[in-house]
Amino acid sequence: MRKRSHRMRAAHAVVAAAVLVTAGCDVVGDKASARDAGARAAKPSASATPAWDTSPGSIAAVGDSITRGFDTCAVLSDCPEASWATGSDPSVNSLAVRLLGADGAARRSWNHAVTGARVADLNGQMAQAVLNKPELVAVMVGANDACRDSPARMTSVADFRRDFQKAMGTLRKALPKAEVYVSSVPNLKRLWSQGRTNPLGKQIWKLGLCPSMLGDADALDDAAKQRRETVQSRVVDYNKVLAEVCAKDRRCRFDDNAVFDYQFGTAQLSHWDWFHPSRNGQAKLAEIAYRTVTAKSP
Repeated sequence: MRKRSHRMRAAHAVVAAAVLVTAGCDVVGDKASARDAGARAAKPSASATPAWDTSPGSIAAVGDSITRGFDTCAVLSDCPEASWATGSDPSVNSLAVRLLGADGAARRSWNHAVTGARVADLNGQMAQAVLNKPELVAVMVGANDACRDSPARMTSVADFRRDFQKAMGTLRKALPKAEVYVSSVPNLKRLWSQGRTNPLGKQIWKLGLCPSMLGDADALDDAAKQRRETVQSRVVDYNKVLAEVCAKDRRCRFDDNAVFDYQFGTAQLSHWDWFHPSRNGQAKLAEIAYRTVTAKSP
């Protein structure tokens, strides 16, 4: 029994010593762990690499008539060279030219926008854009979804969300690392208030240009006011959708309603239809896009 007790006491001593050594190591280890944690915090990890590159090397544009430069150079005609997104016109200084230079823009930018396109058409355009493998995709869509024969025929907010998400899904499936710049839908009511001061513009509008907003341009009765407010409210809702969908994608930047909030005047409107952007207006859109794309943070 004595030998066994001796062995037990010896074993307890060894265990106690081990505990003390372990405890000592834990104290040192805690300090070392704290230093290591501090070092890790001071040194950015690979996962902390910013997802947004402010200098993309190629650009594809999708959207509608504004991105095609419609009525910028000639009446009822596209003028892609004056596009805010990919145009070559020096007076516009497009997003592509600002980012890539004139030579780079000519070789590494593509315009897949289509005059008259609505958000339902965006998925097809995006499918074409991904074939170019662009590092940045510029999107402006929604005006035609509000510009219908009547407010009743405007694209519903739910359908607008579904179709925009579908287009983004097509992009992400093919190009998970591509960046996306999303422009807000312009303030159509602002364009009406500016363009209606021009008699020629109002005559052009009668040909059927955005009748939900521009129809009966001089009418100020309650029914006309309500019609325009309904269209305006739908545009606001579209912009909320664009912002919300974009916010869920770490490589997407919405312009925070900069285009919608811009105070377009007659100098920024096409003198062919007093609704689409002029070269000056296209330049303003390019400036807003460039500022958003190159910002250090959204």
